[in-house]
Amino acid sequence: MFASLRVYNYRLYFAGQSVSVAGNWMQNVAISWVVLQLSHSGFVLGAVTAARFVPLLLLGPWGGLISDRSDKRRLMIRTQVCAATLSLVLALLSWTGHTSVPTLVVIVALLGMVNVFDGPARQSLISNMVTRDRLANAIALNSIAMNSSRIVGPGLAGLLIATLGATPCFFFNALSFGAVIASLLAMRRSELVPSKREVRSKGQIRAGLRYMARTPALLGPLVMATVAGTFAWEFPVTLPLLTSMTFHAGAATYGAMLSCLAAGAIAGALVAARRRHLTVRSLSLSAVIWGALILATAAAPTIGIALAVIVFVGSGAVTFNSAAKTLLQLASAPEMRGRVMAVWSMAWQGSTVVGAPIVGAAAGLAGARAGLVIGGVATLAVGAYYVVAGRNAQRRTERETAVVH
Repeated sequence: MFASLRVYNYRLYFAGQSVSVAGNWMQNVAISWVVLQLSHSGFVLGAVTAARFVPLLLLGPWGGLISDRSDKRRLMIRTQVCAATLSLVLALLSWTGHTSVPTLVVIVALLGMVNVFDGPARQSLISNMVTRDRLANAIALNSIAMNSSRIVGPGLAGLLIATLGATPCFFFNALSFGAVIASLLAMRRSELVPSKREVRSKGQIRAGLRYMARTPALLGPLVMATVAGTFAWEFPVTLPLLTSMTFHAGAATYGAMLSCLAAGAIAGALVAARRRHLTVRSLSLSAVIWGALILATAAAPTIGIALAVIVFVGSGAVTFNSAAKTLLQLASAPEMRGRVMAVWSMAWQGSTVVGAPIVGAAAGLAGARAGLVIGGVATLAVGAYYVVAGRNAQRRTERETAVVH
C-alpha cells in the first residue's frame, strides 16, 4: 500500500505536497470569506472562483506543451516561486486593508495562469520519480495527501479567521510553497527516471490533440473525465444546496458533509493504492459505481443517510480519479505526457466553468437533488457506454482471431 514511499524522491514530493495543499485550502477558504465580506453576493463569489479555472480552460494544452518541452522539476520550482509571490502579495494587501473584489479576481486569475503550467508538470513528474509498476500506487498516495490536507486546511483556516482574521491564512500559504520548493531542490536528480522531451516545432498542440483522439486508451478516460468533471465533480455547488434547501440544515452540517466526503476519499485512495492492474474497462465500472452512489445520495430521505452515503461517494470519486490519471500516464508517450495531463486537468477541473452554472441552474429550478441527479446519470451513462463498447471490441477481436486460426 505504501510502496512508493520507499522511494526517496517521492517521499520528499509527498511531504512537500501535503504541506502546500493544506496552505492552498487555507487560502481558498480565506478568499471565499473575504469575497463574501466585501460583496455579500453568491454570484460574485462564483465569479471569483471561476476566474481561477478560466486560464486552464483556455490555455491548458499550451501549458502541457511547455511541460513536455521542459525539465519538469525546474518548471515546478519556477511555478511555485510565482505562486508564493502572488500569495505574499495577497497577504500584504490583506494586512494593509487594500483588498477589493477586482484585486482578488486579478490575483486568483494569475494563480490560475500559474496552474496552467504547474498542473501538467506536477502530474507528469510523478512518473519521473517512480517506476511504472509503482505509478498507480504513487498517484493513489498523492490522493491521500491531497484529501488529508483538504480536511486539515479548511479547519485551520476557520480557526485562524475566527481568531486573527483572514490575513494569516494568506501568509501561511505563501510560506507553504517553501516546502515544495525545498523538496524539489533536495531531490536526487540521478534517481529521477529520465523521459524524452519534445523538441520545439510548429503544430505541436494540434499534434497532441490528434494523438489523444487516435489513441483509444487515452480517448476513453478523457471522455469519461470530461463528463464526470463537468456534471458530477460539482460538490461545492450541489452539497451546500442539498444541506440547506433539502434538509434545512446549517453550516455545521455542511462541514460534516464535507468531512464525510474527504474521509471517504482517503479510504478510497488507500484501496486504490493496492491496485496493480488497471484497464479502461475497470475505469468504466468505477464510473458506473460512482454514478450510482451519487444517485443514492440524491435519493437519501434523511440527512443521516445522506452523510453515510456521501462517504462512499468520496471513495468512488478518488477511485475513479486515481484510475483515470494512472491510465493516462501509463498509456501516453513520455514526450506527450504533459499535453495529455493538461487536457485531463481541463476535463476534470476546467470544466467547472461550464458545469457549475448548469448544475446550479438545474438545482435552482428543480430542487437541490436535481443537481446530483444530473451528475449521477451522466457519470453512470458514460461509464456504461464504455463498458458495452469495450465488451463489443473484445468480441470483435475474438471473432477475428478465430477466423485467422
